[in-house]
Amino acid sequence: MSTAEAAATAQARAPGSRIKSSSPRQIPVVGVVTEDEEAQGVFKPMDLNRVIKLLEETGKDDLEEKQLKSVKKMVQCYQNGLPLRDLAQIFKILNLCAGKIKKLPHFIEPAYNILKLCGLPFLKMKVSDEITYAEDTANSIALLGDLMIIPSSELRIQICKCIIDFYHAEPPKKHITGYQQASSSYKIKMAEVGGLAKTMVQSLVLLENQLVEKLWVLKTLQHLSASEANCTLMVKAQAASGICAHLNDPDPSGQLLFRSSEILWNLLEKSSKEEIIQQLSNLECLLALKKVFKNLFTRGLSHYDRQLRNDILVITTIISRNPGAPMTECGFTRDLILFATFNEVKSQNPLVKGLKFSNSYEDFELKKLLFNIIVTFCKDLSTIQLLIDGKVILALFTYVKKPEKHKIVEWSAAQYEELQLHAIATLSSVAPFLIDEYMLYQGNARVLAFLEWCDSEDFFFSHGNSFHGTGGRGNKFAQMRYSLRLLRAMVHLEHETINKDLCEKRAIQQLIGIFKNTISKYNDKDEAILLEIQSDILLILSGLCEHHIPRKETFGTEGVDIILHVMKTDPKKLQSGLGYNVLLFSTLDSIWCCILGCYPSEDYFLEKEGIFLLLDLMALNQKKFCNLILGIMVEFCDNPKTGAHVNAWRGKKDQTAASLLIKLWRKEEKELGVKRDKHGKIVDTKKPLFTSFQEEQKITPLPANCPTIAVMDVAENIRAKIYAVLGKLDFENLPGLSAEDFVTLCIIHRYLDFKIGEIWNEIYEEIKLEKLRPVTTDKKILESIITASENIGKMTASLQSEMIESQARQDVQNEQKVYTKVQATHKQRELANKSWENFLARTSNVKTLKKAKRLQENGIQSSRYSERPPNAIFHRTDIKGLNTTVPSGGVVTVESTPARLVGGPLADTDIALKKLPIRGGALQRVKAVKTVNEPEKSIPT
Repeated sequence: MSTAEAAATAQARAPGSRIKSSSPRQIPVVGVVTEDEEAQGVFKPMDLNRVIKLLEETGKDDLEEKQLKSVKKMVQCYQNGLPLRDLAQIFKILNLCAGKIKKLPHFIEPAYNILKLCGLPFLKMKVSDEITYAEDTANSIALLGDLMIIPSSELRIQICKCIIDFYHAEPPKKHITGYQQASSSYKIKMAEVGGLAKTMVQSLVLLENQLVEKLWVLKTLQHLSASEANCTLMVKAQAASGICAHLNDPDPSGQLLFRSSEILWNLLEKSSKEEIIQQLSNLECLLALKKVFKNLFTRGLSHYDRQLRNDILVITTIISRNPGAPMTECGFTRDLILFATFNEVKSQNPLVKGLKFSNSYEDFELKKLLFNIIVTFCKDLSTIQLLIDGKVILALFTYVKKPEKHKIVEWSAAQYEELQLHAIATLSSVAPFLIDEYMLYQGNARVLAFLEWCDSEDFFFSHGNSFHGTGGRGNKFAQMRYSLRLLRAMVHLEHETINKDLCEKRAIQQLIGIFKNTISKYNDKDEAILLEIQSDILLILSGLCEHHIPRKETFGTEGVDIILHVMKTDPKKLQSGLGYNVLLFSTLDSIWCCILGCYPSEDYFLEKEGIFLLLDLMALNQKKFCNLILGIMVEFCDNPKTGAHVNAWRGKKDQTAASLLIKLWRKEEKELGVKRDKHGKIVDTKKPLFTSFQEEQKITPLPANCPTIAVMDVAENIRAKIYAVLGKLDFENLPGLSAEDFVTLCIIHRYLDFKIGEIWNEIYEEIKLEKLRPVTTDKKILESIITASENIGKMTASLQSEMIESQARQDVQNEQKVYTKVQATHKQRELANKSWENFLARTSNVKTLKKAKRLQENGIQSSRYSERPPNAIFHRTDIKGLNTTVPSGGVVTVESTPARLVGGPLADTDIALKKLPIRGGALQRVKAVKTVNEPEKSIPT
């Protein structure tokens, strides 16, 4: 189809409609726009296949001119954007033009113009076009990276500009009817799918000596590295090592270093950090980083240079975590140690001559980063000697001292405080590897003196700004916390020289005093940090006192008092998440290490009801504490005074210690999946202690020095410890047990026998698996042991059955007693009801009343003698004229003591004033008045 025919067809159709070819195959077309049509925003059709075919032709004289002209026309058609449906053909045209550049340099210009079009918006006719043409679009964009091999600076720069425009999308200059712009992120997604980032990284190899193009490519990669998908592609192309190795390439503008470091940062953040570290852990990259850092450290003056220096140091710190990185071989480690310590330890090295830190934020961050990298270095044993030579311990100890007044320092008060805390934290990691240096510089004395200042009442306002200063604003708790962490790290090395030196400097007494002071300083605001301080103190004391009786005696009653104080903590606080759990674990550890084995401390602990507190904790039924508490109980029961305390304890609902231990046994067996019936009776007499895990595991032959599953079971649950405690309390005299408890106690009593039988059974099974045949005597002995173990199981099961039956009979008897009592109660009620009914009848019916009266009199008369005894005095037992049907009480007339003699019963008290006189009037004390013929007073008896 000619251009004239296409124009005629376009005029015959409505604007914006698609053109159908007269040939059977539909040919994609675009519009050549006239001035009138441009105003309406209409594409004029153009045969792109014809342009492609024309570019593929060769051999004609005027062919080059026609090709250039057709490409120029095509470029003019797409000034407002590229339709997605035509994108594949347009990029094919671009590729054909690029292929001719080597022989025909005139094609550089059309290729350049097409590349400029690629920066324009992509257009779609339908919403589904983005999905329909996704593969074509991805392949087309990937072609941009392949075109970087063209040795044309102009084209390479334009390719980079085109890709950068993906991230700064602009709307089309003019609206085209029937088209809309593709989503802003569509190009970026297609670039990721097409693998453009990988080819752009590979193009860097072609640009080693071409600074301008290299800077443009780095700028492009900086944009591409903003996504994880592109970072993954760049890592596969070895981008990290390739970029890092050229950090020192000449660049007057400074852009190369900035953009390279930014790309490395993005790669570390958004791709596999391990793979990046592996790529950077080679001599070439580390030498490049070393040179860059040294230049920036010694010559960098601007704010930008210092920031870049810190970024390089962070990247170096990440690389140094790889043990395989040749940091020491390239000399980088030695230089970094020098830079970290030259301000505190004077050095004659010319590299740091005249250098000084300012109090700028960048230098402050640098100092903290240098502390961080020292912590990383100490994990590599090859750098230990360098740390010693650099006097790192001495440099860090310059911060472990109280602030000196009126001393001029380069840091502000808040900065110095943060560096001080950071230095102490660094010491906690480094000092354990440099014990000789720590002792040489009197580390214990320095730390204890600093702790003394922390515990003193000297005024000090802490800023508490940093991570290390958390919870320490307005006090010295942060300094105390990190000093105690340092001591804890040194004590738990179990190095006798360090621990002995601490004890000689009265560290135990000092730490107990600090603990007491923290109790008095307790407040809700600083609760978490105080709990951590108390936990660390107890752990340090545990490390110092363990296995040393004299030190336990030094711990003494004061130490026991602080332990008891912690154990009296409200159990509800254990779930608060503030650190009470850790403190309680530290306390239990200190009981084990600081009290057990020292009889005076044990007796004082018992005297202060410490065993009661331990059992209270165990009654909380928290498994994390039970194992440790039971271990302590086993050791404490060696003291003959412990048994009485354990038996005297009572928990909720009057629960005894024995009942609590048996309950814990049942709970443990339920969790372990041990087979028991509903009454707690043994089900399998051959394997009475087998857990579900042991059932699942098959017995396998093991070397003699490897513990079997049955042996490991002893250490992996609390049953052995419960058995040991109950055994020391005497199985026969345990108070407060129910029938269910006695059934379980039968198993506990035979625990050791069952476990021995279980181990012999394992031995027998292993012999079978190894196909060994023991001699006849050994075989008989082995079989008899196994049979005896099974018989013990049967005997125990039989005893349990008897107990269960006895309890059932007792339950029946108790039930019968209850029924008898209920029956007697009902009978008594019936009698009471009948008596009441008779009473009502007498009061409501005169005849019934008279009848009752006659019956009463007859009864009285029948009870008397028929003949009166001689000389007997007759006393009437009834009152004349009294109409009652109940027996009258005996009436005795006695002569009372005259009131005039005693003045009345209340004469000697003020209550007599309240007696109302017979004559009336005001209240007054009754005076003793002599009366004549005092009347007799009758008192019923």
